[in-house]
Amino acid sequence: MKLLKSTIILFVILMTTNLSAQDKKANNIDNSNIALQGYSPVSYLDLQLAQRGSKEFKSEYQKVAYYFTSAEQKATFDKNPSKYLPQYGGYCAFGVYAGAKFRVDPNKFIVKDGKYYLYLNNVELDAKQLWLAENNHGKLKGIADGNWANLSKTHN
Repeated sequence: MKLLKSTIILFVILMTTNLSAQDKKANNIDNSNIALQGYSPVSYLDLQLAQRGSKEFKSEYQKVAYYFTSAEQKATFDKNPSKYLPQYGGYCAFGVYAGAKFRVDPNKFIVKDGKYYLYLNNVELDAKQLWLAENNHGKLKGIADGNWANLSKTHN
């Protein structure tokens, strides 16, 4: 009986660890499981603005925390969370197109066809400009979607 209990406990711990690891593979989150560096997914999609949310207005969806600027935004998200999830788990869309996962600058994004895409931006690279310069969102998205099927299962 003692061995059975120990086995069950070990199984639960391993499953929890595995699920947590999977969350980090498919979502660009920090160690507190906060998505979008605390920026509001509702602001991106509905207002086309990058606005930092507040922990006062927080929701969890699939073990990932999202912050909002107001109780109204939180309620909007809670009604249909999947609508407000960032593409490619919040990783750089151009990076996913190129076959890699990169952190993003939360102020670099585009909204297209009811979805929002985030991009890396640093002194060497403005991935949003590279995406826009291609002038072929459908092609880039198609390749990125295919790459994401595998990338979402890998560590950075």
